[in-house]
Parts: sequence; structure tokens; C-alpha cells
Amino acid sequence: MNHMSFAKKVAAREFVVVAEMHTPKGVNITRLVNDARRVKGRIDGVVVPDMDNGIMRMSALAGGALMQQQGIEAIIHLYCRDRNRLALQGDMLAAHVLGIRNLVVTHSEEMSQGDHREAKSVNDITEVELVQTAGDLCRGQDMSGFELDGAPEFTIGCTIAPYADDQALAGELQAAADKVAAGARFIVAPPVFDVNHFQVFAEQAKGLQVPIIPTVFLLKSLAIAQYIARSEPGARISEDLIKRIRKASDREAEGIKIAGETVAALKGLAGGVMIQTLGWEHKLPEILDYAEL
Repeated sequence: MNHMSFAKKVAAREFVVVAEMHTPKGVNITRLVNDARRVKGRIDGVVVPDMDNGIMRMSALAGGALMQQQGIEAIIHLYCRDRNRLALQGDMLAAHVLGIRNLVVTHSEEMSQGDHREAKSVNDITEVELVQTAGDLCRGQDMSGFELDGAPEFTIGCTIAPYADDQALAGELQAAADKVAAGARFIVAPPVFDVNHFQVFAEQAKGLQVPIIPTVFLLKSLAIAQYIARSEPGARISEDLIKRIRKASDREAEGIKIAGETVAALKGLAGGVMIQTLGWEHKLPEILDYAEL
């Protein structure tokens, strides 16, 4: 793999491959570091979520710094839910100093979904304002217009949330357009289970004029595939896909193969992929093998 930075690849419209890795709920970083080492040199970066789904974990700042120490580019999530404008800006300055150059401003789940339901949501600023603020910091100014003593450098991305219908999609595309106008340079899109449907989506998202990086979600079991098909109609998990997993002699291996094939199929169609394995990060090398990466 050529060793262009993630930012340069995004700017040059080259296909980027990143994988999501969660920090531990605790301080045992062995698994995180080992999982990252297994894919070093084969991917362009590791995306580190921050308290994703309202589950208390080690902060993404530490996870991102660990990735950088391993010589792997980190892309960290930023949310409006947990921190006010001071804390968010302070974390961004800290991220730069720790070697992290890529941020994704992302949608946060309600606290009621998490493991600390009594927690107060902050939501001091909006996602668009957070993208704008990250850009302002790069231009040497904080949110109150004060000059910084040394400006950070970031490539800033945003997300498109899963959508159930055309109306919801229109809302998501408008929100994404606002974030692009505020300075987002790439967009992480929802999981793709139907490549043809993704092509239709990509056509609609073309006007955003930034690389779209869809998620490739590893279906670990038949039950998970059926659950997503039932609960998220917008995900487009076909009856054929369910059948394929059901008939497989080794369903886990089939899920890994499907993920790899999806990555390969998206090569000519998307700005890249983000592989999401939710705890099965040790399977990433196999997925990359099937994708021929």
C-alpha cells in the first residue's frame, strides 16, 4: 500500500480503507493494540469512536493517541452530546498535540440507550457549529474569536445517519450539505448490504462533492442479519442475503466473506470504506484478504 496520509488520499479522491476500533471499558489496552497491529500497513487509518451509544469507555483521545504511537493514523469521533464548547475545543487542541489529524463530527445516540441513563446530555452546540469550530481552530481562532497560540491542523469529516425512507434521506443530505459548507471534507455513510442500492444513494449524494465512505458492517450471525433486516428497513438486507447466510456450512466465515466482497464491490463506487466489526476486530485481516486489499 502506498503510504499517503489519510488526508492526502481523501483530497486526491483515492479509495481509503479504515476500520473502526473501540477503546476498552477499562484500561486494558492489549486487545486494542493487538487488533491494530494486525492490520498495520493494510489500512489507511483506524476510526476510534467516543462513548459510542452512550456506553462509558476510555476516551477516543487516548485511543487515537495509542493508534498514532503504533504508527497507524487515527480518525477520532467528536460528539456534541457529552461536552460543551470549551471541552470540545480543548480536546481538539489536545488531539493535534497527540498527533491526531483527523476528526469525524458524528451523531450521538440518546443517553437512554446507554449504560449511564442518569447522565445529562450537553448539546451546547450543533454538529454544524462543531464542524465550523474545528475549521476556525485550524485558522487560528477559537469560538469566541480569540487568537490561538499555535493553530492545529485537521481533516474534518461528518456522518450521514441511517435513513428509513426518501424523506429521511433528503433531510440527511441537507444536513450533510450544511456540514460540508461548514468545512467537512468527507462523509461516513451508513452500512451497505446492497451495493446496487448504494449506487442509487451515491448518485443522490454526488452534489455534496466530497468523498462518501460507506460503512461495511460484519454480519456475525444469522440472528444479527435477521434483526437488522427487521428493525432497519432502510438497511436493505435482502432475503437472498439472509438465505445465503442460513445455507452456509460455516455462517461466521460466510459473514466475513460477505463483508470482504462488499468492500471489493465498493472499490469503484465509493470514496472508501469503513469496516465495522463490533468486537471482532481480529477478523479484519480475513475481511481484507477476501477484499484483496
